[in-house]
Amino acid sequence: MKRAAYCVLLLAMLSLPWWLRDEYYINLASQILIAALFAISLNLKVGYAGLISLGHAGYLGMAAYTSGWLVLNLHWGHLPAALCALGATTAMAAVFGLIALRASGLGFLMITLALGQILWGIAFRWASVTGGDNGLTGITRPHPFGLDLSHAPAFYYFTLAVFLLIWILVAVWVNSPFGASIKGTRDQPRRMSALGYNVWLIRWTTFVVSGFFAAAAGLMFVYYQQFISPESLSLTNSAEMLLMVIAGGAGSLFGPVAGAVLVVLLKSVASTYVHRWIMLLGFSFLIIVLFVPGGIVPGLARLTRSLRRSEPPPSSRPPGTKAARRTAKEAP
Repeated sequence: MKRAAYCVLLLAMLSLPWWLRDEYYINLASQILIAALFAISLNLKVGYAGLISLGHAGYLGMAAYTSGWLVLNLHWGHLPAALCALGATTAMAAVFGLIALRASGLGFLMITLALGQILWGIAFRWASVTGGDNGLTGITRPHPFGLDLSHAPAFYYFTLAVFLLIWILVAVWVNSPFGASIKGTRDQPRRMSALGYNVWLIRWTTFVVSGFFAAAAGLMFVYYQQFISPESLSLTNSAEMLLMVIAGGAGSLFGPVAGAVLVVLLKSVASTYVHRWIMLLGFSFLIIVLFVPGGIVPGLARLTRSLRRSEPPPSSRPPGTKAARRTAKEAP
């Protein structure tokens, strides 16, 4: 059943530009995939490691600024600039992890918030490098294998390929023995420590890997926008991504994707019809918290399981059904 659902979903995503002809909606689908990439990276911290962060947008901004500056000012190619951006952002995540993981709970939250605000302040004030409030403009899109990504369908397929690759990597990682240890440090850190696991090292590794995937999302973000400004590193952006994870379902593979779909559609589509779309987003989040506190995806999973339990057993079905005839035939 799950495999069939995955195949249908994949087929729908692959055929989207064919039945969704308008470039506006194709670009909107690309935005959703990029937001989902960023939310997936944050979910590694929030959902699997239990580390709530309010400075995660800093990694997206660091990767985007590094790549854009190298391409614009040093005239690097997109591939070496992207590799350098990924390396620099991952190194920054490693250092920030050493600082932030000295605390836990509310202290960890405040440290990540402070670090994110420091990065935002640097991007805003260091105008000679970052362009200040005007940001960096004129960033071009790469041409992987000679493909022109200036058209909406081509860039959508490029984004989809990156999204599927990262989603599969994350799925394999969180379902591995190391992924089980991450969940163990979230639920029972003292017991994991008593069993001989290095809780701090597991959390730090998750912190760094989360930063790496956020850097990948930052590269896709700057390729799509062809522009980067300090607003991308703001607290509002970090809080928006945290909202995606919580609304969709923290600790699930599809939760961040569902949350990204909800927030991006409200932000881009509902805002054209409703002036105060943020209020609508607040009401949506309130409904989710009240009725499906675990998030959209876990709530739907519970609903599906309850519907399956409520189905009558084969022996109690009417005699005319195939299941009843098969049960009668198998009886001695």
